[in-house]
Amino acid sequence: QVRLVESGGGLAQPGGSLRLSCEASGMIFSIYAMGWYRQAPGKQRELVAAISTGGSTNYADSAKGRFTISRDNAKNTVYLQMNSLKPEDTAVYYCNAQWARTPSYWGQGTQVTVSS
Repeated sequence: QVRLVESGGGLAQPGGSLRLSCEASGMIFSIYAMGWYRQAPGKQRELVAAISTGGSTNYADSAKGRFTISRDNAKNTVYLQMNSLKPEDTAVYYCNAQWARTPSYWGQGTQVTVSS
């Protein structure tokens, strides 16, 4: 079955960096659009960044200029490089895989905490 496993979360200081990874299995990775979402306590889950099968990217305004999404189809992995982290980036970050109009898949999430 499809599995999405996130890693790379943790504690970072304001202004610091983290790199999240999401490794997929049980699917033809290259045909899926991939995305990173986040959910902070008491808030709705929101899109952070997405990357198409062709490599086109889009970002939430809050992520533009600081975060970079990329994918390595040979490794079945999508990444989120997060720089210049802010306390408001604190959230659980989820990986998402979407193909056409089929139901999307979600990972279990990885906690990112930005605090001094």
